[in-house]
Amino acid sequence: MLQKISVLIVDDELIVRESLFHWFKREGYAADTAQSGEAALGKLEQQSFDVLFVDMKMPGMGGLELVRQTRELYPDSAVVIITAYGSIDTAVEAMKQGAADYLLKPFKPDQLSLVMEKILHQMRMDDECRFLKGELDKRTRFDNIIGESQVMQQLYSMITDVAETDAPVLVLGETGTGKELVAKAIHAKGLRKNSPFVPINCGSLPDTLMESELFGFTRGAFTGAHTGRKGYFEVVAGGTLFLDEIGEVSQRMQVDLLRVLEDKKITKIGETTPRDVDFRLISATRQDLHQMVRAGTFRQDLFFRINVITLEVPPLRDRSSDVPLLVDHFLARYSSETNRLVDRVTPAAMEALICHDWPGNVRELENAVERAVVLSKSRTLTLADFGFLFQGRASTSTHDGSMNTLKQVEKEHVRAILERTGWNISRAAKILGVGRTTLHRIIQRNKLEKP
Repeated sequence: MLQKISVLIVDDELIVRESLFHWFKREGYAADTAQSGEAALGKLEQQSFDVLFVDMKMPGMGGLELVRQTRELYPDSAVVIITAYGSIDTAVEAMKQGAADYLLKPFKPDQLSLVMEKILHQMRMDDECRFLKGELDKRTRFDNIIGESQVMQQLYSMITDVAETDAPVLVLGETGTGKELVAKAIHAKGLRKNSPFVPINCGSLPDTLMESELFGFTRGAFTGAHTGRKGYFEVVAGGTLFLDEIGEVSQRMQVDLLRVLEDKKITKIGETTPRDVDFRLISATRQDLHQMVRAGTFRQDLFFRINVITLEVPPLRDRSSDVPLLVDHFLARYSSETNRLVDRVTPAAMEALICHDWPGNVRELENAVERAVVLSKSRTLTLADFGFLFQGRASTSTHDGSMNTLKQVEKEHVRAILERTGWNISRAAKILGVGRTTLHRIIQRNKLEKP
């Protein structure tokens, strides 16, 4: 079930807060209140709200400043100004700052209903625009590979060049970087795009099974072979054969594979007559084949056969600027698949994801976003929703054997941002998604000191 539209009422008058709170509750909204701009920012640190109703004149932080900070941190949130007749000029200024509408005190319930109807209509339009943009992205994305960093642009260029040939390609990269996506992109843009793309994970097949899977067998060729079967070398039929984790292939199978690549002929298990085969080979590995050749565990002649052209897929830590794009992509996918309205990430959480080293690369990021979406209780993912990523890495045992809490992780994150910005409070607060006052409180509470 989709989450309710959330509303935050910010007003220093108790009677206004309570009356609006009860009205929104009766109408089926998820409502909350704050008695000041500072209190509102405190709540926004914990979650975002779809709509904010903000009193223009309040002690301390005024409504205009709250509008400005809200629009900066949460541009998708709609802000409605509550104002008296004497401050209409200020309300107009707030509209210029990005407020969606304003209400003049005193107002009637039907006026409130009209404002909400207008805002909800705009939200539906925005959702439709996001959907259409997503559909456009699907068509303009480089064959489902997501990223616009310089290293990825270089990879795209290499894929385009390589696709126009029929030479064997070796794709290198750590686990989870998307080597199969690269192989599929080469196939999709290549000369054999209208023929099959057949992927095989060499690391998941035992030696005997791999032989029968690749070469095929005839009926009665071995115990249990009640019918004959084509192998992948035949199934690929003019297409592209992708051998993932080729470094896992046994030395005996390396000999057989080399023979096929040289002769483009196979002999099924149980037969004696060779058959012609036609395919393009793309291989991939996370291992150092040069080192394996030196160690004698991978044949040098096979290495030269599969390594005519080499492509390297960069690890995610080397293209951290692509993390927001990937997060948005996975948010859209898993929000849709789980039927949950989770489509935002706080600036502090996004900064932490960008700074994370991602040993499992894109696959780890995808799993992290999926888990956070499934367990989230609000529309916005916060740093706490990704706490599981940092606990193992940042936690250390204390004197009583317990582990440091997520608060410690957050403390270290704040320290890292402060150091990165040279202790520029304004810049650090913006990155963390909090106000300057809140950041000062965090610094004091955690006894952080400028070096």
